[in-house]
Amino acid sequence: MSKEAVESAQAAAPQAAQGPADAGDAGYSKDLKARHINMIAIGGAIGTGLLLGAGGRLHNAGPALALAYLVCGVFAFFVVRALGELVLYRPSSGSFVSYAREFLGEKGAYVAGWMYFLNWSTTGIADITAIALYTHYWSFFTSIPQWVLALIALAVVLAVNLISVKIFGEMEFWFAIVKVATIVGFMLISIFLLATQHKVDGHTPGLSVISDHGGIFPHGVMPVVLVMQGVIFAYAALELVGVAAGETAEPEKVVPRAVNSIMWRVGLFYVGSVVLLALLLPGSVYSADESPFVTVLSKIGVPAAGDVMNLVVLTAAMSSLNSGLYSTGRILRSMAMAGSAPKFTAKMSRTQVPYGGILLTCGVCVLGVGLNYFVPSQAFEIVLNVASLGIISTWVIIMICHMVFVRRARAGLVTRPHFQLKFSPVIEIVTIAFLLICLGMMWNDPGVGRKTILLIPVIAVMLVGGWFAVRRRVSANAHKELTELTR
Repeated sequence: MSKEAVESAQAAAPQAAQGPADAGDAGYSKDLKARHINMIAIGGAIGTGLLLGAGGRLHNAGPALALAYLVCGVFAFFVVRALGELVLYRPSSGSFVSYAREFLGEKGAYVAGWMYFLNWSTTGIADITAIALYTHYWSFFTSIPQWVLALIALAVVLAVNLISVKIFGEMEFWFAIVKVATIVGFMLISIFLLATQHKVDGHTPGLSVISDHGGIFPHGVMPVVLVMQGVIFAYAALELVGVAAGETAEPEKVVPRAVNSIMWRVGLFYVGSVVLLALLLPGSVYSADESPFVTVLSKIGVPAAGDVMNLVVLTAAMSSLNSGLYSTGRILRSMAMAGSAPKFTAKMSRTQVPYGGILLTCGVCVLGVGLNYFVPSQAFEIVLNVASLGIISTWVIIMICHMVFVRRARAGLVTRPHFQLKFSPVIEIVTIAFLLICLGMMWNDPGVGRKTILLIPVIAVMLVGGWFAVRRRVSANAHKELTELTR
């Protein structure tokens, strides 16, 4: 429904809720508990971006990577805080797509939804590729083709998502427990090594490891700037809290607690871990081909360190795939009810699961199985960069929605909840500028980064063509929704 229609409806029907109800919210259960939401928030803050990706980034950027994680973490917090305020204004499983519909109109919701779908469907391909690669770590599975392992992983997570939201919540809860336990365990070992000055690969832990190998910026500032885009992708699942809030009974209690805890989690898990890694070994020792945690643990002779961390990273990839199918199923249903997604994606099962949208995302992931068959060595790199375009656009849209929301609140059209993002619109504008700068900096990478930027016009043309294909259906649905709202 367009913003003009919403304002008219609100004027004609003051007894209605502050925000227009999203037809895509009907039919969901409220089975997600506070512990599920809290652990979903943690799971979104800890993924393969830290458990695996930090190794290559430490090698390229050095100890300054901790600053990159801190800066990107602050902006990620601003985005989630803005989304949290919108959630308390009107909880919706359609999340930011539903808010884009209200504050930016149907075109805004259309762009937000399909860019988010682009993000998670390509991330899903990256996840199943990663799962297959991690599984090949064990010799027992090396004889099984990569594409077969990818297909098996997809089938397992699809089955979990189709059963019920409660099963999804439980699976994410335990996935998060494994990740948190691993990070905490590693940090305790690292602190012990620092306290006892136990040598790691011939290096005495401490500030001397940094100062003797080029300082905080061993390769200059530019490598730190260039890794920003990858760091943002590491935080890419944080907005999942907004989607999950639509299926919890008490979002007004659960969401603020989950959102506020994100900041200290980022500081503790990401920044703290990278600082400890930098104090234990020089950045040049770490590699993109190995988890930095495995690098450290193997250097001090911890038995089976590689096997344990490989299992944890495998868990993180499964968690990401699980989250992607969950969130896109809800987002696509919200879009389908408005007419901007295929009708079958609005289908709900008897267990109140939007299986149509989940199956569509799964279908795109099957294309990823094809990538794993034809170009197994390049599949991961190809899709990861496309996904970054989706997450940056999603975060930008969330901030724009929040700016419009605050403007309407100041005009007396809506009421802001007690849980607010302060200093609007300055925070939103600075965050949007930061995200766009990170996107633009990808041009300095003549390989993958520049090719990713060149995809933007192609995606834009596809979005415009798609809009002309669905606009009549969207207009008809909006008129029908407006009629029902003003009765």
